[in-house]
Parts: sequence; C-alpha cells; structure tokens
Amino acid sequence: MKKENLNNSVSCAVKDMGGQAVMEGVMMRSGNATAVTVRRPDGTLVTKRTPFVAPKEKHPWMGRPFIRGMVNMVTMLYFGMNTLEASTQMLGILDEEPTRFEKWLAKKLGKGVDKIVMGVAIVLAVLLSIGLFMAIPAGVESALKSAGMGPLGYTLLGGLVKILILVGYMIAVAFVPDVRRTFQYHGAEHKSVHCYESGLELTPENAQTFSRLHPRCGTAFLLIVFSISILLFLVLNILVPISNYFVRVLFHLAMLPIVAGVSYEVLMGLAHSQSRIAHILRWPGLQMQRLTTREPDASMLECAIVSVNVVLYGLPAHAEKTPEGWAVLHDYHESEKDYVPPVAETEQAEEPA
Repeated sequence: MKKENLNNSVSCAVKDMGGQAVMEGVMMRSGNATAVTVRRPDGTLVTKRTPFVAPKEKHPWMGRPFIRGMVNMVTMLYFGMNTLEASTQMLGILDEEPTRFEKWLAKKLGKGVDKIVMGVAIVLAVLLSIGLFMAIPAGVESALKSAGMGPLGYTLLGGLVKILILVGYMIAVAFVPDVRRTFQYHGAEHKSVHCYESGLELTPENAQTFSRLHPRCGTAFLLIVFSISILLFLVLNILVPISNYFVRVLFHLAMLPIVAGVSYEVLMGLAHSQSRIAHILRWPGLQMQRLTTREPDASMLECAIVSVNVVLYGLPAHAEKTPEGWAVLHDYHESEKDYVPPVAETEQAEEPA
C-alpha cells in the first residue's frame, strides 16, 4: 500500500492557496489571481491566468469576521460557475454547432448560447439544493413535530436527514464517469496544494506522496455548515417553534447567510490549528472528502501543478498562445519559474565564450 505524506506543516512563507476541480482540469486561486488549466484530448495543457481582486480589498468591511463567510459563500458560487464555463470553453466543448432551439432562444434573450446554458444550470442547481437540503428536511421536521416529538428530537433527525442526503448524493454521482474523473482532479488539486505548502519541489512524484484530503476543502465546509445549522436551528426551534411547513423552509433559507458566516470562521480556525482538539473536530470533514476525491494519475497532477505555477509566476512568456490569449504547453515543466526553452539553451551554447 502506498504511503501518503500527511504532514501539512509549512516550511516556507506561503499564502493560503485554494482551488477547484473542473472538467479535465484544475483551477487555483491565490493572492490576486486565478489560474485554470485543462488537458485537451491531444494531450496539450491549455492554461489561462485572470487577475482577481478579493471583495474585501474593494470593501474592507467584507473582510470582517462572520461577514467574510457570507461573502465567501457568494463568491465561491459565482466564481465556481464562471470557472466551469471557462474550462469547457478551453476544452472546446462549446464549439459545437448550437441547435435551432438554442439559436432561437439566444436570439430572443440577446445572449450567447453558453450564457443561457450556464444560467439554466445555475437555476436548476439552486432549485435542486433547496429541494434536497431544505424542503425535504423541513418536511421531516414538520412531520415529526406534528407527531408530538420535541425540538431536540425533530431538529437532530432533520439535520441527520440533510447529512444522509448529502452523503447519498456524493456516492451516487461518483458512479458517473465524468464526475469520477473530476473527483480525481479534485484529489490532484489537494495533493499539489499540500506539496506547495510543504515547501517541496512541485513535481508529480512529490505531490503524489501527499494526502488527497485537505482541511480547507469545500467538502469539509459543507459538513461544518450542516453541523452548525443543526445546533443553531435547535436553539431557535426551542425559542421560536414553527409549525407551518412553508414558513420553516423560508426560515431555513433566511438563516443560511448566518450559518455560512459562522461555519467559515470555524473552518478557518480548525484548518490553521495544530491542536489535538482541532485534529479531532476536523476529522469528520476530512473523511467526507473521501467521497469527493479520488487518487489522481500523473497527468492530472501535472495539470494541477501548472495551475499552481501559473497563479504564482504568470503565463510562461515563451508559450504558444491561442487567439483567446490562453497558453498552450506540452509539458508541466514549461510553467516553472526558471524554465528555459530548449531553443534558448541551444542559442546560449552557440554564443562565443
């Protein structure tokens, strides 16, 4: 059995780096930029770098404790969907000829087909989330309350239903081949971040030795959100009992920003602490990541490493560029800070001493 490097200590001065798995690629974000890298069917690595200004830089109040958690939730949703759209464009998936219906819809709405598809996907995702994680648990709570169960019982069982739905959903989608590959890229993202934070040289071989689980992962954030919501709703259900089902659903929606704010502070506190209590409390979130990550292969780690290098050092100046301005690489080494193209090496060798 392969031994994983579980040491998360930082041996050099680094900034927090986060990322996201996308279709056949990885996005990384750190400091003032994001980088997205995908591997096309021909084996080339296509990467783009986009300047990023955190909301707190424009509006300092957005960086205050608890408020920053709410802002981060909205930012993650917005940039997450934009990144998914960007990755499909970089792969060329959206280059297919649109159907007559798509053309008609784009003409009526005055937007591109890709914007319409992404907008519909966002709406459906929001509705699905509300239905699965709010409407169903609220229905369970209302039914148990009507049956005479007390606040402690129906709140805990309603929260348990949320967690079971989340776990069941993650297990089910992992059977979809494209989703499973995305989970592998998720593992590659975590391993490369671990490797970067450790101060080791960023290579697929080094990154592969690290765990695919990371304490700052969004999956852990989801579990913390659900756990905090159970505790918060328990207190509120005791103080303000709600019998009406629809009012209960709206109540859950209204409390989401508060839950997100508290959960973010808890996640950051646990992620940066090395205390025994922190290790114990973040253990469930780490185990949940076993459902949303898979062991990546070397090509996936190369993709993640390119995103780390590009977000830190910028697009390689020597790289071939697409009409959109994306860089096309043939090897992950080309994204390294000190990489010298072979042509340049030859020219240097020919120069007189």
